[in-house]
Amino acid sequence: MTRDLHEDPGAFGGLPEAPVYDGARFAVLPIPYDGTSTWQKGADKGPTALLAASANMELYDIETDSEPWRAGIVTMAAQDGFGSPEAMVESVRAEAAALIADGRMVVGLGGEHSVSIGLIQAHAARWPGLTVLQFDAHGDSRDQYEGSKCNHACVMARAAECAEYVAVGIRSMDVAERAKLVPGRTIFAHEIEDLAVTAQRILERIEGPVYITIDLDVLDPSEMPSTGTPEPGGLTYRQLRDLLRVVCRERKVVGFDVVELMPRPEDRAPDFLAARLVYQLMAYVLKSDR
Repeated sequence: MTRDLHEDPGAFGGLPEAPVYDGARFAVLPIPYDGTSTWQKGADKGPTALLAASANMELYDIETDSEPWRAGIVTMAAQDGFGSPEAMVESVRAEAAALIADGRMVVGLGGEHSVSIGLIQAHAARWPGLTVLQFDAHGDSRDQYEGSKCNHACVMARAAECAEYVAVGIRSMDVAERAKLVPGRTIFAHEIEDLAVTAQRILERIEGPVYITIDLDVLDPSEMPSTGTPEPGGLTYRQLRDLLRVVCRERKVVGFDVVELMPRPEDRAPDFLAARLVYQLMAYVLKSDR
């Protein structure tokens, strides 16, 4: 199948232009959308900043002793030109579904967190029994916000309509969200001390395939200041990485996204962190392919 590939120097990892689509393991889908953000704007610039930073990574991963790029990574043309949030969700869902049907593992790059709705819907349609593993500072489980059910504050409410879920790192939510919590499915940031215990709690709630959505504000602002709504008391990069390693090893990961990077010209380190996180997840997935 011939698809529209992103063939400029912004391709993930600085890989050569015009990569081979057929046979590639990963399809990176940039979604530069920031239409429902309610405080700081700029997440629509996140995919470009992440891709630019990724061109400066070493493509050999020390931890897994592997070169994930050899499995094939194609970067699709950026999803853009959306109208309403609902139109964005449907466009992303359709593109992700086509990539999944072609046998690619979709790697979504946001953009604000609402971009994950269509990605989750596409994966839930392909994998019955899907669990969404959410790493986030915020609950994002309002039924609607500012007149839309596809607002960035409603991501997990939409996810719960088509999949099970586990939320990790939460430290900010509305009282109405707290009232709707399903016992055992939310691990608050203040509860995370022993990572082995936390990992076991996550695994106990995941039986089948898993889709991972990572809002970068799950990380502490001391490590990830470049996000729209930073919250103190977050995870460290190493804690997040260690939890992801266990999940990828013990469960079948079928897709993932990294969202809410709001780049700042004066500080590119967070862009690099986000790019490295994406590549690290690719390495873990390949190491644990099942």
